[in-house]
Order: sequence, then C-alpha cells, then structure tokens
Amino acid sequence: MKHTKVVAISGGVDSMTAAFLLKEQGHHVIGIHFITGFETDTYHPAKKKEDTPHRMDKIGQQLGIPIKLLDCSHTFKQRIVDYFTQTYLAGQTPNPCMVCNPTIKFGPLLSFARQLGANLLATGHYARIKKDKKGHFHLFKGIDTQKDQSYFLARLNQSHLAKACFPLGHMKKSDVKQLAQEKGLNPVTRNESQDVCFIKRDSYGEFISQLTGLKSEPGPIVDRNGNLLGEHKGLHLFTIGQRRGINCPAAEPYYVLQIDRKHNRLVVGSKTDLLTSACRVVDMNWINQKPTEPIEVFARVRYRHKEVASTLFPVDKNSVEVRFESPQEAVTPGQAAVFYLGQEVLGGGWISP
Repeated sequence: MKHTKVVAISGGVDSMTAAFLLKEQGHHVIGIHFITGFETDTYHPAKKKEDTPHRMDKIGQQLGIPIKLLDCSHTFKQRIVDYFTQTYLAGQTPNPCMVCNPTIKFGPLLSFARQLGANLLATGHYARIKKDKKGHFHLFKGIDTQKDQSYFLARLNQSHLAKACFPLGHMKKSDVKQLAQEKGLNPVTRNESQDVCFIKRDSYGEFISQLTGLKSEPGPIVDRNGNLLGEHKGLHLFTIGQRRGINCPAAEPYYVLQIDRKHNRLVVGSKTDLLTSACRVVDMNWINQKPTEPIEVFARVRYRHKEVASTLFPVDKNSVEVRFESPQEAVTPGQAAVFYLGQEVLGGGWISP
C-alpha cells in the first residue's frame, strides 16, 4: 500500500522533480510551500507576495498535485533571519541553511506534513539516508559530487532523518534537469538551494542595514602589526577571507583576517595569512554515536570547500578540536564545519572564534 508523501516545494526544478518521482511511484503526493515573509525585497509578514498562490498553482497543475501554503514568516524571521543578522553583527559569518533545515523544514513543515497524513517529508536535497539493522539512520552524500548537499543537513538528528526522504540522492543534477525537460516541468524560480533565499538583490551588509536600521560606523583598517592602512565603512560589510571592498592599494591584494568589534577595527593581510592548521568547533550535532577518542575524518569548513584529511579530538560533550593535515584558508568563525567518514556524514558544528 502506497502512503501519502508530502514534498517541500520551493518552486525550483529539484523539489518539482522530487514530487514527480514520488507520484510516479504511486504515492499520494501533497506539496507544501512555506512563506518566509521575505518573498519581496523587504520584510512584510502581513503582506505576502501576491503572486505566491498563483505560482504554486502553476506548479501544482504541472505535477497534478495539491500544494498547501504554510505561513512560517514569524518563526522564519525569529529563528533564521535574526540569527543571520546577529551573527553578522557579532563579527562572524552565519550559515542560514544549516539552521533552516532542522528548524523550519523539519520543524513546522514536518509537523504540517504529519497533520496531512504523511509519514515522511520529502525535499529536493541531493543526499541519501540509510537505515542499519539496529534501526539507526545514517546520512550519506548524494552521488552527484558536484551537487551533493549533505553538508547542509549535518545538523539533522535521528528523529529528523527517520521522517526524511531525499528522492534525488541517487541522481545527478544533469539527469534531474533532463527528466524535468522531458516531462514538461517548468520551475517558477531559478534559485539554487544554497543561496540565501531571503536576500534578493542587496549585499549582506545592505540587507542588515535596511532590516535593523544599523548606521554604519567607520573605523580603521590595519595590518597584523597594527599599522593603519585606511578606513572601513562598517564592520558588518565584511567577512573573514573577503577581498573586495577593502580599497587599500598595495602590491598584493589584502584579505580580511579579523573583524575586531571591540576596537571597531578591520584587520587585513595577505592570502597566506589566512592559513590555519586547527580550529575549535562547538555545539556539535552527532548524527549517531559521538567519538570518545581522536578519530581520522575528512572536514569541510564551508559548502564549497574541498574536504581535507583531519584529526578530530573530542574536547567535551559538545565541542571538538580539529587539526588539519594541511593548513586551510579562511576558516571562518560562525561557519559550519562538517565531518565525513568516507561518504557518511558524522555530524557538524559551528567554528568558534
């Protein structure tokens, strides 16, 4: 007997294809599209984008499924956007997708899916789930090495994975696009899922200024020795490893090394100054059993970062020290570090200052 399956529908080709595949398998499929309040360029919790129902109706008609709208604007603002702005203003680099997946998709969306009679919530992520003989769930990379999105799911727990379904995990993006074209599935948005969905056209700094009313506070740009090089227009405009916007002429380009909020200073240096051999990772989420002794892993310190062989040393219940086999560039406080053993995701946490 086929069950009801609910699919989180963003409007892109991935979630549409995921829904199509489940329907082809004979399931009763329902789509959910959650409203963030940021469908327009600014935050309007009481004034959702007027064409959202129309856009979702177009997708529902193509797929032959009903699509329900779920208003998550209040929760999304509090849990995702406020986290984003507060992290940036603290001089760190946020990763909203890492927070959104367990907090929104496998929070209110999953609850709504269960109200609709579904036993699982499907998404368009390129990742795989396997269940072992003991009933434990394991998260693995998608087979498409260029599109694998397991990194973004590293903070899901056993209860999330037990209710998750990733129909695209065994497919390549090129095959998904081809299938969608053959079946006449036309997405209504071209945004990739790793984009910051609630920032449309502004830079991050401009978005934060508009949302919070923050007034830029200029301050000194200095090198590692404290020598004055210039003036910045506001620390919220920068992140570790950034090259653009420093505007200090030199024989070699400068990169942001440190955001010193205490003294309102931007510390810059050469590209080689960004290299580090170790970092502390806190608030760890272990998908299965956490290690109690040093373990050899592969670490990814941002989504587009190539995994590097590392040794992970447990520090306490919730944090680890990671020592890289070779120095890594721009290991950024606030970003997520995710650890792999082969194809399997062990877990992930936040890089500490």
